[in-house]
Amino acid sequence: MSSAPLARQRRHTLHFLAEIRAMSPVFLDTEVDMSAVLAHREAGRRYSIVSYVLHTAARVLAHHPRANSAVRGRRVAEFGAVNGKLALDKRIGGERVVLAAVLPDLHEASLAEIQRQVEHFRDGDPDTMPEFAGVRALHKLGRPWGRLAFRRVVRPLRTRSAVLGTFSVTSLGHRAVDGFYSVGGTTTTFGVGRIARRAVVRGDAVVIAPVLRLSLTFDHRVIDGAEAADVLTEVRDHLESFVDSTVPVGQKVAAP
Repeated sequence: MSSAPLARQRRHTLHFLAEIRAMSPVFLDTEVDMSAVLAHREAGRRYSIVSYVLHTAARVLAHHPRANSAVRGRRVAEFGAVNGKLALDKRIGGERVVLAAVLPDLHEASLAEIQRQVEHFRDGDPDTMPEFAGVRALHKLGRPWGRLAFRRVVRPLRTRSAVLGTFSVTSLGHRAVDGFYSVGGTTTTFGVGRIARRAVVRGDAVVIAPVLRLSLTFDHRVIDGAEAADVLTEVRDHLESFVDSTVPVGQKVAAP
């Protein structure tokens, strides 16, 4: 057996995992008939499935301000915007790691704008991108100092939405993964699996349709199962009847 020090490029992940231990996660999932999404994608630009989920979830969360909030101790902050945090499989300093990019104001962004941001982070080099300068700085700090610096940035409620987002989306759908559950450090985290052809019932007939397993992890300290179920159901329903719109679903986001 051989051993080696843990790569410093993983320090940001360790700081994040230590920080979210206070969460009380509960896990839900559903199946989504993606026929409407795939038809929309084939009719024009080939958008990422993640972009569709970001677009739809942001509009649903605009109608559920408590699910678009964060808790710290006995205080809850309902944010005035819906910012999506996207998990990325990247290499930094030669080490394969997960990085997170925050896409702001998604409740007002078009699908094309969301796709542009997704491609920017997907195709960019985290060793040089200014958006990941903070992560690179954390890697240079020793673990105690790095953990302290991370906490000072992410703990204040007034800045958390810009650093961690107000909801998270993570996908393993490019592999043979039907579904999974992740804790993204936000009150709601959506997990995106692969799209597979499955038998579904439409009316009185059984047909084959492209089906996506979509999970939702929610922080029970902030919302309860009934509202989380509403959020997941509404995201499913809007994906199954997808319409590209810059108008939020339902009510507007609560004021800051």
